[in-house]
Amino acid sequence: MEALYQTLKQRKRPEDVAEMILTLLEGELAQDEKRMLEKAAQGSLKKHFYAYTSMAQEFFKPIGAEKQVKKTVELFRLNSEMTIDADDPVAVETFIQEISPMIHKDMGKNHYLNDRLNKMQRQAEGMDISKRQYNKLFRRLRFMEKKLRKMNRMAQKSEYEQVAKHGLAHRLSYEEFIKDKYTACFITYYTARCNLRSEFTISGQQRPYDEIADMLFKKCTGEQSVHQILRNQIFRKDISAIVNTPNYKAISYVYPDPKVLAHLSDVEKGELLGHWTGVLQEIAEFLAQLWKENTINRTTMVVKKGNDSSTWNHTAGAWNKARDAWMNLIYALGLEFILDQMCFGKVLRLMAADVVAWHYRAGEKLDPNTEVWNKIPLPWEVFREKEICTRSLVKDACYNAGLDAEQSGWIAPRPHGIVAFRPTPELVHGVSVGSPFLASILRKHGYFSGKGLKTVQSE
Repeated sequence: MEALYQTLKQRKRPEDVAEMILTLLEGELAQDEKRMLEKAAQGSLKKHFYAYTSMAQEFFKPIGAEKQVKKTVELFRLNSEMTIDADDPVAVETFIQEISPMIHKDMGKNHYLNDRLNKMQRQAEGMDISKRQYNKLFRRLRFMEKKLRKMNRMAQKSEYEQVAKHGLAHRLSYEEFIKDKYTACFITYYTARCNLRSEFTISGQQRPYDEIADMLFKKCTGEQSVHQILRNQIFRKDISAIVNTPNYKAISYVYPDPKVLAHLSDVEKGELLGHWTGVLQEIAEFLAQLWKENTINRTTMVVKKGNDSSTWNHTAGAWNKARDAWMNLIYALGLEFILDQMCFGKVLRLMAADVVAWHYRAGEKLDPNTEVWNKIPLPWEVFREKEICTRSLVKDACYNAGLDAEQSGWIAPRPHGIVAFRPTPELVHGVSVGSPFLASILRKHGYFSGKGLKTVQSE
């Protein structure tokens, strides 16, 4: 179970997670369930002689401040044996706060002309160091604060990348995870499906809830398929003694579907709503900052030079994932009347110009969601109560764009179906490549990146 739990913070392929589940549930699966899992597991790295994929198995991790902390310890002549988690922004901030008083500097006061102490002030504070040494220490602390700001931003981007893919799965505690084995299997497989990378295509991305995820969900909830019902009737199998104990609270972290939320108490739903509202608040502030930093063409949402498209798209994805969960919860609590006063919309991702051109060449038009996006106030401004947007306004915008406001998820929980399992493609910047080895070479040289090719020095 420990290895399975670790996949929630990783980016394992669904095939590899299916292989782990087969091992964990050995002897507990019906034949049709086993066959379905084997369909995915046959593509696991364990089943291939090269056991290799060119795609990262971990999410992006911010670069820590180990070198910077080490140099600071040296300059301030601190105990070199002291232990500091230089990868943790909170620990780095605490470190800066603890050493700043050594030169009587307040954290955040970094102006080189206005915030430094002059000779008389240093003497008054009992500082027996030269001006040169003082300036060196001041610059070091100023640099450390700059590094901390960068770490916080990178940590924020990493967090939103994960939220955009699998919601709050990576925040699920181990104690909650292991309460029910079958629930754990569903959560890990579905999370792996959610974590699939986007493909360079105009036919839509893979949907995470496939036939295997559905089978595992029914396995943990005790719901039987038609095939299982008929088989049990034919063989007169007594299933009355089987007791299922699904952990719906844990499932709701990654799959806050109405049929899951229906099993939570109002208190649990309220806590989850508060959690997601907090996430939306954080994302709203970051989106406002990104919107200010980037000159984005709102009319088309086509990326242009200078746009930080990866950060924008991760954050937009996180907003939409959080918004879907929030929408599901207010309906589950019977609070949908809130939408008559505040109905913040989706945030559209930036599109590559060649993908948009591909759509037009295929005889398609701009995504109708873009039209809705342009007709209503910016979602983060609505959430921050700087703009007003109601359910009727969104509904009218959807109608004018030719969209069903409820079915498209603009004013109600978005329904989903069950898709067939499809093997995970080996991707290089969204383009499918048959060989992992070839994919590594293409990625190293910058193919399909939208930038110039790289010159790689031979070793």
